[in-house]
Amino acid sequence: MEYILQIKGISKRFGNIQANDNVYLDVKKGEVHAILGENGAGKSTLMNIIYSLYTPDSGEIYFEGQKLEVKGPHEAIEKGIGMVHQHFMLIPVFTVAENIVLGFEPKGFRFNVQEAEKKILEISKKYNLEIDPKAKVGDLSVGMQQRVEILKAFYRDARLLILDEPTAMLTPQETRELFKIINNLKAQGISILFISHKLDEVMEISDRVTVMRRGKTINTLNTKETNEQELANLMVGREVKLVVEKAEPRIGETVLKVENLSVKLKNGVEKVKDVSFEIRRGEIFGIAGVDGNGQNELVEAIVGLISSTGKIIFNGQEIQNLPSRKRYEKGIAYIPADRQKDGLVLNFTVAENIVLKRYYKKPYSNKGFLNFKVITLEADRLIHEFDVRPPDYKLFAKNLSGGNQQKVILAREFSSNPDLLIAVQPTRGMDVGAIEYIHKKLIELRDSGKAILLVSLELDEILNLSDRIAVMYSGRIMDILESKSATKEEIGLLMIGKKKKEA
Repeated sequence: MEYILQIKGISKRFGNIQANDNVYLDVKKGEVHAILGENGAGKSTLMNIIYSLYTPDSGEIYFEGQKLEVKGPHEAIEKGIGMVHQHFMLIPVFTVAENIVLGFEPKGFRFNVQEAEKKILEISKKYNLEIDPKAKVGDLSVGMQQRVEILKAFYRDARLLILDEPTAMLTPQETRELFKIINNLKAQGISILFISHKLDEVMEISDRVTVMRRGKTINTLNTKETNEQELANLMVGREVKLVVEKAEPRIGETVLKVENLSVKLKNGVEKVKDVSFEIRRGEIFGIAGVDGNGQNELVEAIVGLISSTGKIIFNGQEIQNLPSRKRYEKGIAYIPADRQKDGLVLNFTVAENIVLKRYYKKPYSNKGFLNFKVITLEADRLIHEFDVRPPDYKLFAKNLSGGNQQKVILAREFSSNPDLLIAVQPTRGMDVGAIEYIHKKLIELRDSGKAILLVSLELDEILNLSDRIAVMYSGRIMDILESKSATKEEIGLLMIGKKKKEA
């Protein structure tokens, strides 16, 4: 089969960091080729080189048999290369049609919106990407916004589509829809580069998979001839435990008690409805559910970010009226779902982010003056303990990969020695090695007698880590199950508002 893309000896360095190191890769026409690797393995850098966002230091790229010599993404698009970035590049107040045509408008003084919408409808039907061209992008779900990005590529006649971590922000249902789209594109001869760290997704969707580690291509395998364990070991360079090991819980007294908690938003919508549960020392209490069923609002009420009715009792004290900082000082740590928006100040250094919640206290400050020596010593200690890469406390948080940004948040929250850790999507967008590490840390915290509230859209993560599992649907807790006896079938039914006997 003819290759649509050939990469020969690509290298790229950023200062002291060798992002790509003599990379070789080829992609066949009409195949889904997965690029698998840990955060910081060089996957995104390589894709940005193919898309001409970066210029390689050395090496060559051939596209459809011709040497690719372009001076930016606009020329790469003209050649037939499209890319959907992990963080979408869309303007929320524009319509679907306006976003798709933006930067590709026909020359002249008049732009015929109707003609553009007609062409978009034709393309959307051809590739089973149906969407309303007149809809405002800001009103669309994440999955539909991704569909707009894919349509934008095909509006420009893309024959190679690069999907960079395409499922990182999707619900399981949206991921299934994306896979249907990918299989349809493949059937029509489109080549797809699927960049991911999720082993199960790579095994399901790809024809071949190339594993990268520390900037190098380690191996390329036919997906049918490998398995998750082999791929995990290649990614990390050692034997990886895909399933966390944990001892029987040593349950202690109640740390958090929630009684008849309800949350009504400013627009009048009730997102949490009369929820009650308790979490005890030495256990992980998991909350499962389809995204958008009140999990985030429940957590935000507990940590004091939004108002609620009912009771929140922490270590025997009602904290309903305490501000968020006071709740943190009393021993409630919080790993938010969106690390960039809610977890970090991206223009602060790693050191500044690590002391973000306690910079005003001794020993980090004294009489209003920051003690930078103490701050940097603490940051350096935690950077090495939590394996933040690169290990430089002076780096701005925005310059770290997503996985390493998450490690900075973990370092800050774990080091506060909380009685209760609330972890929302703690491994979202992370690679298998980092997931193994975070799961191990959560189990260690649980075994030390702390209480953990785990909220995750990953059902396997909930089942593997939790001692008890609450399932939320439409703002209510449908049931609370013992994890040892819970099944995916039972949880899945509860997630759509049904119980086993009703099915």
